[in-house]
Amino acid sequence: MEEQFSVRLEKLKKIIELGITPYPYRFESTMRFAEIIAKFKDHNAEDLKETAQELSCAGRILAIRSMGKSTFMHLFDGEDKLQVYIRKEMISEKNFELNNLLDIGDIIGVQGTVFKTHTQELSILVSEITFLSKSFHPLPEKWHGLQDKELRFRQRYLDLIVNPETKQIFRKRSQIIQHVRAFFHDRGYIEVETPMMHPIPGGATARPFVTHHNALDIDLYLRVAPELYLKRLLVGGMEKVFEINRNFRNEGISLMHNPEFTMIEFYELYRDFNDYMNLSEELLLTLNRELLPDGTIQWQEQKINMAPPFKRVKFMEAISEKTGLTIEQLWDEGTVNGHIKKHFPEESLPPTFGKMLELLFDFYVEKTLIEPTFVTYYPKVISPLSKTSRLDERETERFELYIAGMEIANGFSELNDPLEQRKRFEEQLRNRERGDDEAQLIDNNFLQALEYGLAPAAGEGIGIDRLVMLYTGAPSIKEVILFPLLRPKE
Repeated sequence: MEEQFSVRLEKLKKIIELGITPYPYRFESTMRFAEIIAKFKDHNAEDLKETAQELSCAGRILAIRSMGKSTFMHLFDGEDKLQVYIRKEMISEKNFELNNLLDIGDIIGVQGTVFKTHTQELSILVSEITFLSKSFHPLPEKWHGLQDKELRFRQRYLDLIVNPETKQIFRKRSQIIQHVRAFFHDRGYIEVETPMMHPIPGGATARPFVTHHNALDIDLYLRVAPELYLKRLLVGGMEKVFEINRNFRNEGISLMHNPEFTMIEFYELYRDFNDYMNLSEELLLTLNRELLPDGTIQWQEQKINMAPPFKRVKFMEAISEKTGLTIEQLWDEGTVNGHIKKHFPEESLPPTFGKMLELLFDFYVEKTLIEPTFVTYYPKVISPLSKTSRLDERETERFELYIAGMEIANGFSELNDPLEQRKRFEEQLRNRERGDDEAQLIDNNFLQALEYGLAPAAGEGIGIDRLVMLYTGAPSIKEVILFPLLRPKE
């Protein structure tokens, strides 16, 4: 690698000696490669020769084939490839010397006319070369073979250059975010921005990142969720709000988890969790129409039908079906404790009853939820911000949407009773004392807002990264985040 760098550095010095500016400020392209291809692909060689349209374009060199007094190159403009043909007698002497100093990876601009080779490949016959930037390193494996996943994530710029499918993933990501944003704008929601640094972490059961503000001499936390701030806006009378932004959770890294991730959270007054399950189906139905020709997604070996209505199953019933324990047995902490000790002897016993139930769900149920499924009526002990169920005091009006074994969305009828909310926060503190370091703290400012009165409301969060995984078939969240977190190289 060092030898390559030295050789290319010497070439750059020779380019400068030719009186060529090595890093010019701009270059005027008259057409993108896609436009050139679309406009001229159906013309025959004779027509192109007669019209001889002059144009200019720019790109990165992907391949060079030199034959003495002539050179064929393939350029890549970030989207498409195009061949250029350089003949000594068609360009200046300085340009021809420059041509001999070019390497794969360099960026150049060319001016010339469109023609077709004897093999009918659309090409540019070059009349002038403009040097734009030097690449001091060769592209991986002749530009089309970057397969090392970790290298792809560490050097995403190379991944984007050499793997066209990577750029397609992020084009689709942008398309999905635009669609989701338009969906809520069209329904009268106001897009808002809430703080990314919180004096008290809240809105989700997760371990936060902590930082320190020097001027105020206080610790602050990167937000784990925007929920408690968005609900303050509901108290203030903003009837429909949403936010698309980052959350940060100091948790493990896996195929489904990155410590920094993107979510949309949305809230509406006078609605409940049934309304929001229906709204979720409507959102995905509109996405399906835009992204899925036949209404199905290919997820690894399976085809998943994305057409609503989606299946609905209660949390405790789902665990009961997989474990053989009855619903009442699952409500008994001693029975659940005994089941875990018997079937998970290597697992350290979760510190709280809620964590025990989550362990059973994660192990027995989650990966079986391939078709779109709403899991409903989560226990109160793991839902501190959800309204109590009208059917069973032990449960809440909460749902999570699972597709392809992944949690895609989490929503509920919002708990708007400040006295009950304080009790739930106090229970969370007791859980923290028992060893649950993800339990929430008491946010007195939020409780004070609730004391002014919050009308009935529903809220939901959807993981954008996992949604993109779903619609692109990406097996890892790292594939859909441009710069996922990786352990630094030593």
